Amino acid sequence: MSLDLLSVFKGFKQTVKPLFMTLGVVTLFNLSGCTQVPKGVEPVQNFDLERYLGQWHEIARLDHSFERGLTDVTATYSKREDGGVRVMNSGFNTETQAIKSAEGKAYFIGSPNVGSLKVSFFGPFYGGYHIAKLDEDYQMALVIGPNTDYGWILARDKQPGLVACEDYLKAAEQLGIARADWIMDTPCQ
Repeated sequence: MSLDLLSVFKGFKQTVKPLFMTLGVVTLFNLSGCTQVPKGVEPVQNFDLERYLGQWHEIARLDHSFERGLTDVTATYSKREDGGVRVMNSGFNTETQAIKSAEGKAYFIGSPNVGSLKVSFFGPFYGGYHIAKLDEDYQMALVIGPNTDYGWILARDKQPGLVACEDYLKAAEQLGIARADWIMDTPCQ
């Protein structure tokens, strides 16, 4: 009887092991796909992290649950001791009438002079953070997430000029993001 159980166990092990290996590979592939640069997006070159650090105001965003109901959203970037970037996002929750904050960490996916990072706000899961457009003075940026369903227009000034905003909305349209999809957090002047 014990020999029969042993042979059944070996057969089960031989059947299940490849299944778990396949699931593991598929999971890793899917997780890594969350940080890849979306099709059509070209992250900025000659990126200078030192100039990008500091506070940015969210001018517009695409709708997603983790920012729903927030206004006056800011993102503040600073260096981490491990060489990464500390990300502190905060905004005013109109329903609870309180500030909601989330701290994350980001790391370059490849070269540090390319505006393409992976960011995490929980555990080992990372999403793409790809700077698709950035003015030469580091005053305004178009950021695309792991795909074009996630996007932000950020600016150093809480109310940037109308011409600048228009330029960034047009750049987003070239990536296939409809103007009507943007939630304008702060009106441009």
